[in-house]
Amino acid sequence: MKIIPNLKTIRPRTLALVLSAVFLGGCATLSEDGGFGSVQTMTKERLDKDIKWVKTDRDAEQVQATVKKLLATPLTVDAAVQIALLNNRGLQATYAELGIAEADLVQAGRLRNPGFSFARSTRGDEVEIERTFLFDVLGLITMPIRTELEQRRFDLVKMRVTAETLQVAADARRAYFSAVAAQEGVKYMEQVRLAAEASAELARRMAAAGNFSKLSQAREQVFYAEVTAQLARVKQNALSERERLTRLMGLWGEDIRFTLPERLPDLPKMAREMSDLETQALKQRLDVQGAMKDAENIAASLGLTKATGYLNVLEVGYTRTSETGQPFKRGYEIELRLPIFDWGGARVARAEHTYMQAVNHAADIAVKARSEVREAYNAYRTAFDLAKHYRDEIVPLRKRISEENLLRYNGMLIGVFELLADARQQIASVNSYIETLRDYWLAESNLTLALTGKSPGAMKMGGGMQAAAETAGAGH
Repeated sequence: MKIIPNLKTIRPRTLALVLSAVFLGGCATLSEDGGFGSVQTMTKERLDKDIKWVKTDRDAEQVQATVKKLLATPLTVDAAVQIALLNNRGLQATYAELGIAEADLVQAGRLRNPGFSFARSTRGDEVEIERTFLFDVLGLITMPIRTELEQRRFDLVKMRVTAETLQVAADARRAYFSAVAAQEGVKYMEQVRLAAEASAELARRMAAAGNFSKLSQAREQVFYAEVTAQLARVKQNALSERERLTRLMGLWGEDIRFTLPERLPDLPKMAREMSDLETQALKQRLDVQGAMKDAENIAASLGLTKATGYLNVLEVGYTRTSETGQPFKRGYEIELRLPIFDWGGARVARAEHTYMQAVNHAADIAVKARSEVREAYNAYRTAFDLAKHYRDEIVPLRKRISEENLLRYNGMLIGVFELLADARQQIASVNSYIETLRDYWLAESNLTLALTGKSPGAMKMGGGMQAAAETAGAGH
């Protein structure tokens, strides 16, 4: 439908509105940090660690200098986490999502480029030329709403990137404790192998002298063979755990020769006593906050869908027509698509269902968050109690038994094989304590993430927001 009245009927206020919209649409610009400052703040509050978005060669040099400094001494768990936060390339790739989301936000604050059409027709010797300048009025009207939607989506991306940062830190922390425990386990397994080797050699010599049965000798030999095979598996596991930590820290070249401490950190004197875990998790967990924000964003998008459900295209254009021998004709053109076949009901229904999906998704994440933090704390307390039990009960008892057996051996009450078997059992109990201590530190890391971070895959929301925005955008 085209209406072409005289140009004099266009009010100056309308022209001023168009010109101001064009001016304001070009004012939206990209920020210097791309929203990274918010991610830094949230990460600092939860981890007390520094992060950096590497964009230039100078940034890369600064990060590399920090990494070199941290690797110069035996690696601590805090140093491992800090290196991962600065040097993990996958995390750096995640930061790019901030720039993409901000670019969408800036784009939403800019109008579509105006259009221009030119038509030339002839009738005999007469030539008619029509020129039209088109302007997207509906885009101007919905610009504030679209900008608000993109701002909310940008905030959601910030939370999702922060959650990924916390995940990398937790993974590095767990990998560190696993690598140190595996390395320590190799050391104790070497002692078991040495004891088994000594026992097997003694059995061989005694059997050769006729003082030991073939059956007893075979038992000592097979134990030594099994320990040798087990040592090979333990060494491979230690290598795998170290490489996993290396990958998380983003190291290569000479940097992979970092030094780990010889043993795990000691068990704390007291376990963490925590109350109101569920409330704390609901307030701090980024996946819960993100799911709630996603539902709010979709609700706002639903409002845009209803507002634009009946108007699909609304454009205003200035026209100038000339004919041979005739004065110029000037006016404006309004193009409006009438809702004859599509009244927007399907788009509105889609947005409503998407909103209800997001609401239920948020409720589901909240229920899971409550359960996960309870489970994580129970696992933490169980791991602490087990490690404390090994440290205070089992290991000291094994040591006392070993001392008593040594006295009995010196008094010729037991033989050397009994003494070696007892030594193997003592080493095995120490190795079990190492495993329980490792499990404690892993459980402690899981509890921290459960209180402040996210569930696996829980922050993959925003799909509903994207769908709702696309539904709203289809209206114009």
